[in-house]
Amino acid sequence: MNGLMVVDDEEGVRRSLKKVLERDGYRIVLAENGEEALSIIRSDGRDIETVISDYRMPGMDGLETLIEIGRLNTEITRIMLTGYATMASAIEAVNEGIDGFLTKPFENDELRAKVREYNIKKRLKQFVSEQVLIELQRSGAALLPKRVNVSVLFTDIRGFTSLSEKLNPTELSDLLNLHYFSPLDDIIFRHNGTLDKHIGDSIMGIFGAPVGGGDDAGRAVQAALAIREEIAGINEKISDAERRISIGIGIATGDVMAGIFGSSRKREYTVLGATVNLASRLENLARANQILICGETARIVDNLVNLEKVPSPVIRGLAKPPEVYSVLGRK
Repeated sequence: MNGLMVVDDEEGVRRSLKKVLERDGYRIVLAENGEEALSIIRSDGRDIETVISDYRMPGMDGLETLIEIGRLNTEITRIMLTGYATMASAIEAVNEGIDGFLTKPFENDELRAKVREYNIKKRLKQFVSEQVLIELQRSGAALLPKRVNVSVLFTDIRGFTSLSEKLNPTELSDLLNLHYFSPLDDIIFRHNGTLDKHIGDSIMGIFGAPVGGGDDAGRAVQAALAIREEIAGINEKISDAERRISIGIGIATGDVMAGIFGSSRKREYTVLGATVNLASRLENLARANQILICGETARIVDNLVNLEKVPSPVIRGLAKPPEVYSVLGRK
């Protein structure tokens, strides 16, 4: 994926950017307005990884164009280009999640460097949770391990092996990337959770680290309910019942060791401890589309959701069976 789209109503600017950026191996696509850009993304946007759009254009302006492109494909790096740089427009672009902001006139080498920088930052967010990046930038130092209280969420597809055998590689990729990882990752982010990792078809989210919010368990359970609703909505659009997604979700709350762990070759921010293991076990025990939470989580969210106590399972490594509750829905 090396496509780069330039959106500008001035032909001279489009041609100039094309000449400069082709040196870096991009396949350049040109559009003279926002409507044309959106049409290209809708019909053939899979190869487009970057869009540079002028701010001032007739009809749909650059910000509106980039916002709509972000709705169509969240993976595209979106860069605003303008000769009318103001603090207000820069703040507005940042608030809308635009990845970069450039001003005209520009030096060719600076432009190329900035495009590379914004693309690297965009891709880095796919490997490192945005909350972790923000905290690293704020503190200016490594996130040293410390003991914190968090809520850990695991979700996993039920019958994934059987499902994968029914789909070809492209169908499986689309199902996972477009209808599972992307929407569920977004839900964790919207509830101010930290996306820890994908493990096969399992997703692990942390609520309370690296930054706690005081209502971590509540946000974790609300995220789980939103995930269940999202999957139900996706399944309504899949006519073949054998291709629908069923998930199980587990949430546990308690102390963990949080920080950056690993070797000189690979390091990652994560949490370790019995709470993580319990959340994973609860996810394994959950039936299709069931949310299981531990007793500590239940005590915190009892005023938010309707709960049903389920028989306490025997979990290896725990001295006694834990209290477990099924989340039925919001109160």
